[in-house]
Amino acid sequence: MSVQAETARRAVRTTPLGWVIWAVVAFFFVNLAGVVGSVLVSSFGTRWFDTWVPSGFTTHWYGDAWREFGLLHVISVTLLASALVVVLAVVIGAPAAYVLARKSFPGKRLVYLTFLLPILMPPITYGIPLATVLYKFGFAGHLSGVVLANLVPSVPFVILTMTPFIEQVDPRIEDAARMLGAGTRAVFLKILAPLLVPGLLASAILVLVRTVGMFELTFLTAGPDSQTLVVALYYSMSAAGIRAQQSVDAMAVMYTAMMLVLLVVALRFVNPTQLVARVKEEPSE
Repeated sequence: MSVQAETARRAVRTTPLGWVIWAVVAFFFVNLAGVVGSVLVSSFGTRWFDTWVPSGFTTHWYGDAWREFGLLHVISVTLLASALVVVLAVVIGAPAAYVLARKSFPGKRLVYLTFLLPILMPPITYGIPLATVLYKFGFAGHLSGVVLANLVPSVPFVILTMTPFIEQVDPRIEDAARMLGAGTRAVFLKILAPLLVPGLLASAILVLVRTVGMFELTFLTAGPDSQTLVVALYYSMSAAGIRAQQSVDAMAVMYTAMMLVLLVVALRFVNPTQLVARVKEEPSE
């Protein structure tokens, strides 16, 4: 029997548990499509109360949302804060990842665990005491507070992303460069940096996506002039006053579109399996 026929036979012979799992997955995606689809349709609808579809369609809600919520300023702050977080996280995290990848020292596993905590823990659990400290020293309420707060999970994220890439670079390449007279700076800039471009790009894009989508830490530390798009979206829904639901939905659609673009770019350059597993050749005996 050919491989294709065997695969088809196994696909047809699905267990009852398999059917249940597929039904749950299908139910989840149908509900997700319904939620996203209703917001998308509402952002173009003129009125939509007790009918299956709006009574008419228009695009002026997007213009209203752009003017009413000052989205030009909000998006500018979002991109500026995200860019600063990406640059600082890579500058801090890449050298730290190199040390963890190349050096052996007591407590190394504990250090790894420490870096994992801000990623595994819900941001709100450490966000409140972190925001308290930032307010005490005058950073919170400004763009600097947003950047510093988002660096807490971003730097460990860069370290954990970059470490596998650095470990895949043969240390003998560095040793050979040093034997030929290259200094530490030359080794890093001319030898390691070109080899680590995929890892640097991957970590930078993933930190960018994470920062744009981070709500808790940004909400706790942002001020009136330092709100990112996700925080501004929350305030547009909960702040006092009467706002057309369609304009809020239009803002939500713009935020979702931005996140989708970032995710597509991230998946273009990043293989998700690199973040959860890697195949490392064992040295021959």
